[in-house]
Amino acid sequence: MAKTRAFISFDYDYDSFLKTAIVGQSKHEDSPFELADWSIKEHIDDDWKAKARTRIKAVDVVCVICGEHTHTATGVSAELKIAQEEGKPYFLLKGYADKTCTKPKSALASDKLYNWTWDNLKILINGGR
Repeated sequence: MAKTRAFISFDYDYDSFLKTAIVGQSKHEDSPFELADWSIKEHIDDDWKAKARTRIKAVDVVCVICGEHTHTATGVSAELKIAQEEGKPYFLLKGYADKTCTKPKSALASDKLYNWTWDNLKILINGGR
């Protein structure tokens, strides 16, 4: 069975460790997803947005990993906005169990912040939200 292709959006300045963690989970034998791409660490301009849009259009789902400063991460907000514009399914994952995690500014009020557990991640990747 083909694995779900996921784009991972995260705050490069504060949450790079979380990207490393999800890369590790994607390599589990029973992982239902593969990482097709992740956030772009470049100055946000029209070229950057075009690159991000191309990458997001090529995946099945967008996972936004939220940390303490995600509400200030303009790149994460822009990537989520692109996912919304492209009609891509997405979900917000709480990056830290012991910290207050925030949503990107482009998140909808109805967007839930899900706890990051292996079982939850597999359900969310497969469309359970």
